[in-house]
Amino acid sequence: MVTTTEDNNHVPRITGTLRAHSIQVPDVIYEAKGMVIMGRRIKSIVFSTDVAIIRNCNADAVLAVYPFTPQQAISQAIISAAVSPVFVGVGGGTTRGMRSVVIAQDAEAQGAFGVVVNSPMSNSNIRLIRRVIDIPIIATVATEGEDIQARLDAGATIFNVAAGGKTAQVVREIRKSFPKVPIIATGGRTDESIQQTIDAGANSIVYTPPSNAQIFGDMMADYRQLKKKNPEFHFRTSDTSRDAVHDFFELFHGTHAGTDVPDDVEQDDIPRSPSEQ
Repeated sequence: MVTTTEDNNHVPRITGTLRAHSIQVPDVIYEAKGMVIMGRRIKSIVFSTDVAIIRNCNADAVLAVYPFTPQQAISQAIISAAVSPVFVGVGGGTTRGMRSVVIAQDAEAQGAFGVVVNSPMSNSNIRLIRRVIDIPIIATVATEGEDIQARLDAGATIFNVAAGGKTAQVVREIRKSFPKVPIIATGGRTDESIQQTIDAGANSIVYTPPSNAQIFGDMMADYRQLKKKNPEFHFRTSDTSRDAVHDFFELFHGTHAGTDVPDDVEQDDIPRSPSEQ
């Protein structure tokens, strides 16, 4: 399915019939300048570890951090399922030291585009990680007044600002002192808050999608409103010829072997071999 308009600046949007139902990041995110990481232009980043959400979202990248100790099996599953670059959390709070170093090295080997360290991680630990990996280290900034220069000196490449309601303010402070440092930041749930974060200087925006439970809740509410329950399935569609229908039943149900033929298929229409004619 292709969507087109008369606008000369229109970008064609091509979707499938089944995959048209997916999570779309807010259009306002495309106002951001973005950043190029290993040849990939990234403006939108989905914050999720749910492979079903990740697989059905149009974000440019994935931020895979979660409130448990990082595990290689989880990062491998996410990287394998994702169709876009993945930034993998490697600890910083409960998990640190050599364990974080090993997890970061494994994440690079699995195909991660970057590793994310949480705000409690020491600069010496970041320095150790930098010695063993070549992909970017993304340092999380959770409050005002963090020593950005010390993080850069330790080997941090990108800053992930997640300061709650003060995110835009923290981004603005960092941008004032470091006009060229790459910044990703949470944008909030409204177009206005996302635009404020972009205006403050964020290159890329982290988007938190609705959960599976929320999406299913909306779908089930729609299903309950259906007037016709359990509609019958019909093989006759706009793109299916009668020959194709017969081939289907012959292949999977053996119509020549005496298996019942659907009511809407006439016996005279069934292809027969020369010996049967």
